[in-house]
Amino acid sequence: MFLLYDTLLVLAGLVLVPFYLYRGIRYGKVRRGLRERLGWYDPQRLASLKGRRVVWLHAASVGETRAAIPLVQAFKAAYPQDALVVSTVTETGHAIACGIAEVDLCLFFPFDLSWMVRRALRRIGPSLVVIVETEIWPNFVRLAHRQKIPVALVNGRISDRSYPRYLKGRFFLRPILESFSAFCMQTELDAERIREMGAPQEKVEVSRNLKFDMEVDVPDVDDVQRLKTRFGLPAGALVWVAGSTHGGEEEIIANVFRDLIATSFPLVLVLVPRHPERGRAVAEMLETRGFSCKLRSGLTKRPDTLHPGDVLVGDTVGEMMQFYATADIVFVGGSFVPVGGHNILEASLLKKPVLFGPHMQNFKEIARLLLDAEGGFQVDDPAELQSQLARLLRAPALRRAMGEGGHSLLRQNAGATAHTLAALQRLLDRRDRC
Repeated sequence: MFLLYDTLLVLAGLVLVPFYLYRGIRYGKVRRGLRERLGWYDPQRLASLKGRRVVWLHAASVGETRAAIPLVQAFKAAYPQDALVVSTVTETGHAIACGIAEVDLCLFFPFDLSWMVRRALRRIGPSLVVIVETEIWPNFVRLAHRQKIPVALVNGRISDRSYPRYLKGRFFLRPILESFSAFCMQTELDAERIREMGAPQEKVEVSRNLKFDMEVDVPDVDDVQRLKTRFGLPAGALVWVAGSTHGGEEEIIANVFRDLIATSFPLVLVLVPRHPERGRAVAEMLETRGFSCKLRSGLTKRPDTLHPGDVLVGDTVGEMMQFYATADIVFVGGSFVPVGGHNILEASLLKKPVLFGPHMQNFKEIARLLLDAEGGFQVDDPAELQSQLARLLRAPALRRAMGEGGHSLLRQNAGATAHTLAALQRLLDRRDRC
């Protein structure tokens, strides 16, 4: 079965390797990125791991990496002498991981071919592997288990869309899931689903959602003004931040923005595509529609101030929270197109009112809780988005109340980090006793 899996991956690699070469050349990371994906690591980069117990945490992309930050911080506080390695699949996730002070080494995750995984495990030498959310890599999990390295799935979730596919592949999944040492799932439903997929009952527990444990200092008025100055945002204007948007959503947002400024709202739009490399194309689309816009990457240290009706396009990595901090209202993308949504709690963490579209399958429970807490609105179409934005722009008291409601929700549901850390500590203690 695994021989067949390797064969299929080799065939896929005939397409993927040229793709990564192209992206590597485009972003100047061809040598390091591709070599690490093939399981080859610079010995000098691995030198810091020598003589230390290594914990390898894998978070595929931006969302998983950000969700893991509270756990990373708590783990490092509990085990300061251990080396913490974080791997990602995407360049944007890698950039976020590199900015986490507690991380000792950031790497790209190897392709899941058995010989590449075997080489990567041998070079890294982890005592524990932690996989964030639902990254079930068959060879990686199987070979770690064979080497008696405990593997834990944390912040686990099984989406409505993926669950039927997992059930169809249950025969293949069961031996892989049996190789995990622990499953820390977000909800009872996620726990039930992964048991149905083949996870051993005794290894599954509900630890809640790490995203509720995110922490950040809420900026005061002076901090916000400094951020606005850095981004060239006018002090007297209202700021609408549309974050993590996808193709098809930017056009909707542009149309709604045009209609809002036509009604004399002193409004500036900060539009942040989910994939920063799309920033230039988004800016070109806006310019063809008559908007004056600037790319964040093109701003100087003292940028010219934008005017109401202008657009700032975020094409950098790691500044989403700073953009949100400047906002009067936030819209979170991936929700007007069938992507499944993105993390709406980041804006609530900064006490911002949040709007999102109908496609929130990947964050269904969080969306429900935020609506119940009156920290956000779900809008079904562009007309409702415009209506709710206009309502909020006219009502600063309502914006503040929504921001406080979302922030309270985070505090009420905190605790996943402590629960998850306790599960990881049990695995490490068990391994140390062996």
